[in-house]
Amino acid sequence: MLTLCGFSASNYYNKVKLALLEKGVPFEEELAWVGQTDTAASPLGKVPYLKTDEGTLCESTVMLEYIEAKYPQHPLLPADPFAAAKVRELLRYLELHLELVARNLYPQAFFGGTVSDAAKEKTGQQLEKNVAAFAKLAKFSPYIAGESFTLADCAAVVHLPLVSAATKIIYGRDFLAELPVRDYLKRMGERPTVQRVNADRKTSTELMMQRAKG
Repeated sequence: MLTLCGFSASNYYNKVKLALLEKGVPFEEELAWVGQTDTAASPLGKVPYLKTDEGTLCESTVMLEYIEAKYPQHPLLPADPFAAAKVRELLRYLELHLELVARNLYPQAFFGGTVSDAAKEKTGQQLEKNVAAFAKLAKFSPYIAGESFTLADCAAVVHLPLVSAATKIIYGRDFLAELPVRDYLKRMGERPTVQRVNADRKTSTELMMQRAKG
């Protein structure tokens, strides 16, 4: 049995959770807030991490690859090597070039902190460039990589709303507005798996905010 450790307010936790739900893999969840993680399982103290019968894994993308290889039913990567590589390419773009860059804005956008004007300007310029590059790769037909739901969608569903919200709050406009992201997320929101992830995320975010105030 797999045990996914972390908390449902984390988009990286939810990426792995969504993959498990989509593949129909049985798993348990173990609450682990930042600062309360198992350092043997996650040496950097990050979430999520995964407990397996063979040992533990950290780094969410590594977990996706393990789950896909270990549980081949309901595949989330195409069988064709090039098509699979294109999915991984999109996954990398979403994480490194969109979410990780937009994360510089989160302290002010979501947590009551401040971000310097210089950091906002630099982040904005980088995001403009990276969104334009992402637009050349993403299909939205109807899924991110094409005709089937893949690991790239597991990332897109949890990361794109944060990029949209953060840029809208900080810059007064959604940097993803020219892409069909809103319609895409609406379609994805009709999936029972996504509905569960979103409901659990909302509950977990409320708990996280209460903890921060306490």
